[in-house]
Amino acid sequence: MPSAVHNSGDTFKLFSCSANVPLAKSIADHLGTQLAQAEVRRFSDGEIFVEVHESVRGCDTFVVQPISHPVNDSLMELLIMTDALKRSSCQSITAVMPYYGYARQDRKVQPRVPITAKLVADLLTAAGVDRVIAMDLHASQIQGFFNIPFDHLYAKPVILNHIRQHYDLSKVVVVSPDAGGVERARAYAKRLDCGLAIIDKRRLRPNEAQAMNVIGDVKGRHAVIVDDMIDTAGTLIQATNVLMEKGAETVSAACTHGVFSGTAFERIQDSQLREVICTDTIPLSPQMDKLSKVSCLSVANVLAEAIRRVHMKESVSSLFD
Repeated sequence: MPSAVHNSGDTFKLFSCSANVPLAKSIADHLGTQLAQAEVRRFSDGEIFVEVHESVRGCDTFVVQPISHPVNDSLMELLIMTDALKRSSCQSITAVMPYYGYARQDRKVQPRVPITAKLVADLLTAAGVDRVIAMDLHASQIQGFFNIPFDHLYAKPVILNHIRQHYDLSKVVVVSPDAGGVERARAYAKRLDCGLAIIDKRRLRPNEAQAMNVIGDVKGRHAVIVDDMIDTAGTLIQATNVLMEKGAETVSAACTHGVFSGTAFERIQDSQLREVICTDTIPLSPQMDKLSKVSCLSVANVLAEAIRRVHMKESVSSLFD
């Protein structure tokens, strides 16, 4: 558990933009502190207004805000909170983004399309953010979009611990849902000392893909598909069906970010999946939270320790050595 930071006097303040982000309260509990007092409300036309209710002069401030549903409101809340803190003479502003929204558009894959991951980076920097802490980016190269310090954290230790406790590792095979996720899947397979398989996937259009084949042996194994996020679960269900057709005994999924939009609930509920493991970087909807197949793990201790180390000017990378 992270050491408490309340002994640092008035030089540390932890904020949450949204009142419905239980992760922020958990982080505060791990740090032995309270969330700083601030109010986020809206004018009648929908404009966002932020008011900080305590002094932050000379403080290291940390704002916890996943850029998740409603995505645009979440992003604007973070930007406006940053502006309010900057104009209140704080020492530094660290944006703690458990989930970095708009990250899937990280490069031009066809003419005349945006690179929204870079746009968000520019907006955060322009607003006055001095440092970013994020977890399991869709693409690690997004760190290069920033000219300010960026700490990239991983939920892998938390998920690996769950798998070790609940699965027979002698029968586990880690599966990458596509070629782009092989590096992530290999890292899991290495630490679990188990086999690796890859789904050969052909994407037809956004949010729709066709799983074609399996590279690797999954027959009689507990297949665990690992990815950074699950959104509509369309790709996941196709991969699950292919793995079961290839003889897998069971199929589970593990991701850091449970976006679970669109028809994800119905797809997962009606699927052959044994379990869907996610973390609390994004608050689960009440519907998803009640789904027995979903196991939501907390990463509050990882984020809290990273925040403490940044404030105390200690190494963050050694967290994952």
